[in-house]
Amino acid sequence: MAVTSESKQLDTPPSAEKDVGLPNYSAAGVDHGHGQHQEGAVRADNFYTRNGLNFESFKKRDYGAGIVELDRSMQPRHLQMIAIGGSIGAGFFVGSGGALHKGGPGSLLIDFLIIGIMMFNVVYALGELAVMYPWAVVLPLELTVCGFTVSYWNQEINVGAWITIFFVAILVVNIFGTLGYAEEEFWASSLKLIATVVFIIIAFVMVLGGGPDRGIYNQYWGARLWYDPGAFNNGFRGWGTVFVTAAFAFSGTELVGLAAAEAHNPVASLPSAIKQVFWRVTIFYVLGLLFVGLLVDSQDPRLLGAANSYADITASPFVIVGKNAGLDGFDSFMNVIILVSVLSIGVAAVYGGSRTLTAMAQQGYAPRIFSYIDKSGRPLPSVAVILLFGLLAYVSEAEKGQEVFDWLQALSGLAALFTWGSICYAHIRFRQAWKHHGHTLDEIPFQAIGGVYGSWLGLFLILVVLVVQFYTAVCPIGGGYNDAAGFFKAYLALPVLLVFWAGGFLWKRTGWLTLNQIDVDSGRRALDWDEINAFRAKKATWPMWKRILKIFF
Repeated sequence: MAVTSESKQLDTPPSAEKDVGLPNYSAAGVDHGHGQHQEGAVRADNFYTRNGLNFESFKKRDYGAGIVELDRSMQPRHLQMIAIGGSIGAGFFVGSGGALHKGGPGSLLIDFLIIGIMMFNVVYALGELAVMYPWAVVLPLELTVCGFTVSYWNQEINVGAWITIFFVAILVVNIFGTLGYAEEEFWASSLKLIATVVFIIIAFVMVLGGGPDRGIYNQYWGARLWYDPGAFNNGFRGWGTVFVTAAFAFSGTELVGLAAAEAHNPVASLPSAIKQVFWRVTIFYVLGLLFVGLLVDSQDPRLLGAANSYADITASPFVIVGKNAGLDGFDSFMNVIILVSVLSIGVAAVYGGSRTLTAMAQQGYAPRIFSYIDKSGRPLPSVAVILLFGLLAYVSEAEKGQEVFDWLQALSGLAALFTWGSICYAHIRFRQAWKHHGHTLDEIPFQAIGGVYGSWLGLFLILVVLVVQFYTAVCPIGGGYNDAAGFFKAYLALPVLLVFWAGGFLWKRTGWLTLNQIDVDSGRRALDWDEINAFRAKKATWPMWKRILKIFF
């Protein structure tokens, strides 16, 4: 890696005269020895050009040789909110209804806990590697949910009209590039988190029987629904089926690693953001769904996925709680939150998918046209292609719109599992190659809390879930064996993954790499080791309670 005289001090590790940092293969994280020249050139553009507000901003960004960088306008506050609330969307608010119906409250809670433990290890491995993965299929799903959510208030207006409105809204946000996405996510995540806390507080009161007399929670409610109709529906098959919903609900958590590439100082801001995932798992997912399982009957026909789900397509369990409680307006309030959530995920889908496609183009895995980045840092061709996937949302206008939703959710959820497995295994291989090339752990500024063992645990849980999913794909709920269509509907992500792997192999002609072939030095960030060592020295003086506290904050 080229080192200029200005940056040589930043590249000096604590133990040797060689570059130290995270291996980063993103479009924005590569140091080519001309980073200062690039930053100066970017600052030379005026305000309107930098923020995509004039025609000049659409021209190609080309400063010096090598890979053109994306924008770096994301602040730590943006990254924090993306980590803790960014992926709360359709899977959590809407898909949980079908999961509750199929598996019961016990399966819902256990499966989300297992996926949560898995994600805790995945995001720490991700924090060490800053890996990026695809997102394209999520956009049409979120647009579909947006359309049906608005239909909760007015079913006379065609769902396709609402899909068009939200599609345009997502397009407008992406015109403002990274800063537009970051600000939208900050405020949307803030609203989602506040609403979820409000729901948890209200749900706690309802469980204790503190609801109004006009509702059903006006006397002690407790855990009666765990006894009748029961904690588990459809036995082992019901329990296994819920994993897809849980995986889909957590999908997008890995986006924090991608967003870090466009942060001002990812080495400083990413570790703190990664730790927020613990709180999202503990408070928002697990605690929120615990109350959902306590308050909503898993046999309620209004749940998405019940026999007559089209009777009230947008009735998520969160909305049902408000209606059952007799809280006037609470159901509409939660529906607004659901709308904001799924729209936010749709914006994130375009952001994540476009940045991934750009990185693939710069590494030779996609046509070079997708490496185009304009002066405001927007990968325009990549954004356009990802937006085209959004047109799939109009398929929901067909007679079997519910089936379309199920296909998209199954594909997205299972694809997330393969993504997380790749992250864990990439972290394991990275650590092996890091040691093989003579590096030490002291040269890694942010280390996964469980080390390689955490990644092995995450990978093991992922494999267990995939095996369970294979079983439920062959032997679905209801008994007997699945037909070919039913099997691929549940396990479509696997053949899609194999097709892309084969395509990548034929395109690059690169097979399995040995440890000696894995390059852990190229493209690593330039780090200020004086600052890092000063922080480590300060941390060594902390009392034990503060060190433990720092693990989670």
